[in-house]
Amino acid sequence: MAKLQINMISYTLQRTVDITVVLPSVTIPESMFEKEVHHDYSHKYPVLYLLHGYGNNNQTWTGYSNVELYAEERQIAVVMFGAENKFYCNQPTDKFYDFLNKELPEYITQVFPISTRKEDTYIAGLSMGGFGALYHGLSNPERFAAIGAFSAGLKLDGRPDCKELCDKILEENKEFPKMFITIGDSDFLLENNKDFHKYLVEKEIEHTWQIVPGYEHEWRFWDMKVEEFLDWIERSDHYANKKRKV
Repeated sequence: MAKLQINMISYTLQRTVDITVVLPSVTIPESMFEKEVHHDYSHKYPVLYLLHGYGNNNQTWTGYSNVELYAEERQIAVVMFGAENKFYCNQPTDKFYDFLNKELPEYITQVFPISTRKEDTYIAGLSMGGFGALYHGLSNPERFAAIGAFSAGLKLDGRPDCKELCDKILEENKEFPKMFITIGDSDFLLENNKDFHKYLVEKEIEHTWQIVPGYEHEWRFWDMKVEEFLDWIERSDHYANKKRKV
C-alpha cells in the first residue's frame, strides 16, 4: 500500500489544501512469494472519494479506521482531503463544493493511475461527510456509481436539501447513483436519517437502508460500515473480485 500525503496549491481555493491518497501497490506477501512482481499501472484503479466529519481532516479516516487495509485488499484507491468544517459547500470565500466537484478529481485522475469512468467512481462519508457525499452524489448523478452515507448530518439549517436534489433527478428522468445509508440506533442524527429514508420510500427511489443496534455517533460504527460499503458497491473494473491478502 502506498499512502501519499499531499499539500497542493488549489486554484479554486487559492491556497494550499491537504490531501491523503491511498493507492494500492505491491504488498509484502507478493514481494516475498510471487515470482514476477512489478509496478504495473496499465489498468487504472477505481476510486472512492471519502469525506471526513465535522472537526476532522484528511488524515482522520486513516487514523481511526482500517480503510487502508480494506482498500489494499480490494484494490481500490481512496482519496481524502481536508474540507475544514465547511460541509463541502461553497462559502463566500472558500469554494469547497467547486473544489470537490471539479478540481480534486481533475488533479487525482491526471496525476495518479485512477479511472475517470462513472462506473469506477464512488463517494462516501461520515456525519458532515455523509451529508457531503449525498449532496455531491445527488448533484452529479452522472459522475458517481454509488453513494455511502454513514450517520449523515441531514436537515441542517442553511445547507442544501437532499430531497430537493432527488426531486430534480426525478424531474430530469436521470438515473440515481446507488445509495447505501446507515446509522446507529442510538445516534443523535437518527430521526433526520429516518425522515430521509421515509422520503426515498415514498418516492420509490431505490436505496439500501440500515439502522444498526448498539451504536452511537462513533468510529467503531464507521470503520465497520466503510468496509461493508466497499463490499456492497458493484464493480466492473479490472481489479473487481480480486481480493487479496495483505
